Amino acid sequence: MTQIKELKVSAIENGTVIDHIPSKNVFQVIKILHLEEAGDMVLFGTNLESKKYGKKGIVKASNKFFKKHEINKIGLVAPNATLIVIKDFQVKTKEVVKLPDTIEDIVKCFNPNCITNHEKVTTRFTVVDKEAVKLRCHYCEKITDKKNLIIR
Repeated sequence: MTQIKELKVSAIENGTVIDHIPSKNVFQVIKILHLEEAGDMVLFGTNLESKKYGKKGIVKASNKFFKKHEINKIGLVAPNATLIVIKDFQVKTKEVVKLPDTIEDIVKCFNPNCITNHEKVTTRFTVVDKEAVKLRCHYCEKITDKKNLIIR
């Protein structure tokens, strides 16, 4: 007896697919992109089998095309995720999400004494470790790591 392992999910006509998300971060991606407020279809899967990663997550957002700062947010919680733009049911672009060298106005500095937490100053961080996701604040020079990350 052969066992069929196949997951069928509707194709989207226009929108974005975020693939290869670490399974534990799928809901975080949905939250930071405010997809729970989307007016169009949003599909997600978690703990899906992946030959490359073991387990993975995926999010499909109809009629949603992400801006650069939103893609940077994805990079903070799902580095190496794949961003696929779909138009008329066809793949238009496919790229691996990478963290830029600097992050602005996305992450809150975890240092309570930092000027960005007391004044109207845009946060700015230098990415010092892209694999472990470590950011150095431009103002107070404290390092914010993945476990202390607060994304706006």
